[in-house]
Amino acid sequence: MGSPNIKGNTAKLVDAILDGAAENGANKVVYNLASLEIKGCDACRRCQDSGCCLIEDDMQEIYEEIQTADVVVLGSPVYMWQMTAQTKLFVDRLTAFLRPNFSSRLDNKKLILVFSQGTSDRDAFKPYFEYTAGLLYYMGFDVLDMIIAAGTDKLEVSFRPTLLEKAKDLGKLISASNHPGPRCTRLESSLTQSL
Repeated sequence: MGSPNIKGNTAKLVDAILDGAAENGANKVVYNLASLEIKGCDACRRCQDSGCCLIEDDMQEIYEEIQTADVVVLGSPVYMWQMTAQTKLFVDRLTAFLRPNFSSRLDNKKLILVFSQGTSDRDAFKPYFEYTAGLLYYMGFDVLDMIIAAGTDKLEVSFRPTLLEKAKDLGKLISASNHPGPRCTRLESSLTQSL
């Protein structure tokens, strides 16, 4: 979770996905990026040969967790038209998963993206969301789905039981045995009365 608000809208959506997966027996591990020590990439490039980042900080544990996880869920609110600074530090450090020829060591690791945004126009940041999904695809992630919660300044996720239930169902779906999960469909279009 890339939000400094560890009980906010993004956290509630990520938790709903993970709770759904846990109902099917999945183990859930949560990292609150804002509370971890994650330094910026120093572009030493030593990771390209070894596959290991040499910066000693909390990313070392996260690297191991990503490699062993069946699915990664990455959530961030939108700050200044993009992911939070904490999330960006994390994404920059994923460079360690690239080989010298820029192929990925991750081999299509499954990923779900979660974004929350204050504006009720769910397409306001669409190019950025697509860019982010493309970047993470390049890094070796198979983006299965993307949840966008729009208008969270006016209607928090806690008051959208339908959205939370869909997020939980997504977690159940991706954790079901031998089920690949959905392919990049979006769960919410905009604020509606039912949400």
